[in-house]
Amino acid sequence: MQGSAPPEDDGPERVPRARYERELRRLQVELVKLQEWVRVERRRLVVVFEGRDAAGKGGAIKRVTARLNPRVVRTVALPVPTDRERTQWYFQRYVGQLPAAGEIVLFDRSWYNRAGVERVMGFCTDEEYQRFLRQCPVFERMLIEDGILLRKYWFSVSDAVQDQRFRRRISDPTRRWKISGMDLESITRWEAYSQAKDEMFAHTDTPGSPWYVVDADDKRAARMNMIAHLLSTVPYREVRLPDLTLPPRPAHTGYQRPPRHLQTYVPDHTASLLSADPAASAPDTGGEDRRP
Repeated sequence: MQGSAPPEDDGPERVPRARYERELRRLQVELVKLQEWVRVERRRLVVVFEGRDAAGKGGAIKRVTARLNPRVVRTVALPVPTDRERTQWYFQRYVGQLPAAGEIVLFDRSWYNRAGVERVMGFCTDEEYQRFLRQCPVFERMLIEDGILLRKYWFSVSDAVQDQRFRRRISDPTRRWKISGMDLESITRWEAYSQAKDEMFAHTDTPGSPWYVVDADDKRAARMNMIAHLLSTVPYREVRLPDLTLPPRPAHTGYQRPPRHLQTYVPDHTASLLSADPAASAPDTGGEDRRP
């Protein structure tokens, strides 16, 4: 059918889907406990997601946030800096995105853009790059000394698996937006990005703010490994939530709702699908849709 997605082929997956979904569900329950601990204890948690294009950072972030409260947990993916922002101290616009007490912020790419794409593509000067390498460890030490819990994850993917994922993004209309000319440029600059990553690690993989590398050829394993590690590094505890009792509905007082014909309902697209395919109208006994 025109516009349909090709079969999933994003690289090797050694974890069966059913086992993956059970473990992911368990980990997401623990993430909710972590969230409540951060909220109640008024802590601040920052998680940085960096890595190769198509390494699975976005998918991992989605699994982290899937069951969490968007009022507590926020994802930051900043666009290209404006002309005004280019004249500011480099870290300035990232400081404005840091969490307040009781919040978690996930950076889908971060201040490390300067050590990666900006360095490789020539979007910054050598002086700006060297200044970043000097200032970044100091900046992160300031965050940590102020009480922020900082975790940094680098998602590593092989060139073969990256190529598979790029091809799928090109052919899948629901993923086409995920790939840009900049992503394709990263193929021809593979070694340059490798060298930039190695130099970045040499300066910013510090005892107080280490990098944690996630082997991301297997997306399911990468997500579980990253979440399990994050949970293991934060000293959270389960917070006792207040007991809630659903109150009885009040007795009917005679209120009458307006007739349905006075309101504009969306067309019943589902009914047209079921009438065209009777087999699709079989009852679904699977309960809540828990697809990650």
